[in-house]
Amino acid sequence: MKFFRRFVFRTLFFVLSLTAGVALSVTGAAIYFAPGLPDVHQLQDYQLEMPLRVFTDDGKMIGEFGSQRRQLVHYDDMPKEMVEALMAAEDSGFFHHPGIDPKGLLRAFVQLGVSGDIQSGGSTITMQVARNYLLTLDQTFTRKIREILLSLQMEQILSKHQIMELYVNKIYLGQGAYGIGAASQTYFDKPIGELSLPQMATIAGLPKAPSSLNPVSNPSRSLIRRNWILLRMKELGYIDDARYQKAVNTPIEVARHEDDTDVKAPYIAEMARQYAVEHFGNKAYTGGYQITTTIDSKQQTEARQALVKGLIDYDTRHGWRGVERKDIPQRLAEAQSSTDRRGLEEELSASPEVEQTARQAAERSQTTVSGIDGDVSNWVNVLEDTPTYGPLEPAIVINNDGKQMRVLTKRNGVVTLPWQGLSWAREFKSTKWRGPAPTSASDIAHRGDLIRVMKQEDHWRLAQVPDAESAIVVLDPQSGAVRALQGGFNFRHSEFNRATQARRQAGSNFKPFIYLSALENGGMTPGTIINDAPIVQGGPKDGWRPENAERNFLGPTRLRVGLYRSRNLVSVRTLDATGIDVTIQLLEKMGFKKEQLPHGLSLALGSASISPLELARGYAEIANGGYRITPWFIQRVQKGDDGENLLDTTPAPVACPECDPTQNTVEFNGRLHPVAERIASEDAVYMLRSMMEDVINKGTGHAAQSLGRDDLAGKTGTSNDQRDAWFSGFNSDLVASVWVGKDSNETTGEYGAQAALPIWMDFMGKALSGTPSAKMPRPDDIVTARIDPTTGKRLHDGDPGGVSEIFPKDRLPPYQERAVQPELEDQSGSQGTGSYDAIF
Repeated sequence: MKFFRRFVFRTLFFVLSLTAGVALSVTGAAIYFAPGLPDVHQLQDYQLEMPLRVFTDDGKMIGEFGSQRRQLVHYDDMPKEMVEALMAAEDSGFFHHPGIDPKGLLRAFVQLGVSGDIQSGGSTITMQVARNYLLTLDQTFTRKIREILLSLQMEQILSKHQIMELYVNKIYLGQGAYGIGAASQTYFDKPIGELSLPQMATIAGLPKAPSSLNPVSNPSRSLIRRNWILLRMKELGYIDDARYQKAVNTPIEVARHEDDTDVKAPYIAEMARQYAVEHFGNKAYTGGYQITTTIDSKQQTEARQALVKGLIDYDTRHGWRGVERKDIPQRLAEAQSSTDRRGLEEELSASPEVEQTARQAAERSQTTVSGIDGDVSNWVNVLEDTPTYGPLEPAIVINNDGKQMRVLTKRNGVVTLPWQGLSWAREFKSTKWRGPAPTSASDIAHRGDLIRVMKQEDHWRLAQVPDAESAIVVLDPQSGAVRALQGGFNFRHSEFNRATQARRQAGSNFKPFIYLSALENGGMTPGTIINDAPIVQGGPKDGWRPENAERNFLGPTRLRVGLYRSRNLVSVRTLDATGIDVTIQLLEKMGFKKEQLPHGLSLALGSASISPLELARGYAEIANGGYRITPWFIQRVQKGDDGENLLDTTPAPVACPECDPTQNTVEFNGRLHPVAERIASEDAVYMLRSMMEDVINKGTGHAAQSLGRDDLAGKTGTSNDQRDAWFSGFNSDLVASVWVGKDSNETTGEYGAQAALPIWMDFMGKALSGTPSAKMPRPDDIVTARIDPTTGKRLHDGDPGGVSEIFPKDRLPPYQERAVQPELEDQSGSQGTGSYDAIF
């Protein structure tokens, strides 16, 4: 008994001494390290690094820029199972410990003593927050002491909910995703609140090794880790056996965004990024700035799809240029033996049940490519390294079987291309020449060739990256707001923004501005007669001899006919009669730069190099009734979701025909904008629009009549040697300008009505579907008169024939002189001959 008391006393003394020693050590460490510890209070208002995000007018994301993709998640928005999955994976005692786990720390110190290295850190979630926010990531004994002290402080200052919120928004979870909000979108394409239990467990398993445990790069290891976490959740009482069994038998399924955006508008997103960097420097990528653009998500999608389809159709018309890469061999990939297994043994050894269910689910979810002889690992690697451009998916030919082709695709496994998807592939010889039609699939490509394919309605078809490029700009004509913009076939294929950066000859697309000057400053009307006849400037050898596209002449021609039939010589004579200087002055008012406009009669033929955005602006000023507007695309700049508007630019002017002349501002989208300056009279603009409506009613744009609208006006355009093809058109609510050409400036082999007009029609048909007619009201000063189409003279009542034409009241043409009756002619001895109101 005496021995027992002595033993108890000594044991108690040892424990008390050890406890005192630990307490003194902790106190000493606290005294020693405290002066150099970061201030924990800063975590109460910590600003995480947030990327720059760009949105459409209706709140859909079109771009994200920054090294850390992150979506902030508040604790109250987290599903209960998500919190429990994280605790099962990282810290089951989170809500009960004071910031540290003594058992875990003891285990870590024992491992340190045995191995000499820090292996498992024994870190709680609180300690991980201290390390991630306030300390470096170096594995040292000193850092661990500081981590412990900071964790104890944090638990006194922050609530458990605050600590968990800091944790889930900071951690890196692979694939460029920081925080569980970004990871949810990255791996499963859904917000955190919509995740299933297995998906939550998958995300909870990532903090340990985000590169080697994520379901994209290593689905088998991710599955094992996930099922271990599900088992822990069952053992901790978070889920029952039924939910556990259902969850572990669910295969790993990843549904990733291709570009992590809601709407594909990469060219306008890049414009917004450049704006942000210009105004905020490198902080633009980390400061949580949000830019709301003027882009309409529906119109942007329709414009991009119309452009992509139009270019593919153009390319199909000109033939098959051959495979993208030939004879890719199949070969056995080298065995990969570098998988990091640290920590995996712990999960597998925790329960044989985990390993068994993981292996079974892995077998069920394994994807195999059947029907291909030999190893295809090299083909798969080539496809993974080959980018997808829009709808054009890379594929490698497996075999040809008569009039069908089987290919291995990047995303859809093995697919079959029927003859209806192959028969178009006549060999490209030149822009205007194709070879004979193929007779079998073997005429097109062979086994091992890399090609492009796309899904078209109910079948797959052969495709290729288009040889031509395009741009489309869509504006609100009243405000100049950019509603849609696509600067090329695919931003990933080429980042060059042809909508804003390319300057191409406008051809006949520029003619409406020449005619506007004639109507505004030259005293002309749609009924003015211009002689469509040859013009020669200079000597017989080196002189300038403009020609009509048809290489013929119409003689005396009304101004209206000259525009809707796009007669070059009528346009040149119209500019000559109006005056080059006078016309350039009007063009400057419209926003064109004088130094970019040739001072010569070639200006009438569109020899100026203009960007699609600049051209769309000019058409918008016709569509809005003659008011100068400035294209703009940024509506609001905020820092954070609810930040104040940081946009410091003056709002763009807005056309307001109904405004009082003394009114200086008008409300648009909740902001006051200055009233736009009038640059052309209402009468001149109305007459020009009437002429441009005839471009569609009976001129070069007549194909657009199929849209079944009465409010459309526009103009085709083709530059020399068909290098540039244009169509720009509008109603009073919407303007769209389309350019098609080649970056090499080679010929397209097509006119604007062939290459550009179909894209414009495809877009406008969808964008205006279901909308009412939007025409310019007829000004009070405009009247209709019947004229002789040859002389331009007004006809008397009762005179036969003639055509109706519109005129300002003060510019009505004189009456046609009537032929004198024979008996009167004998009496007078003379006959009235009349005269042309014409310019020759």
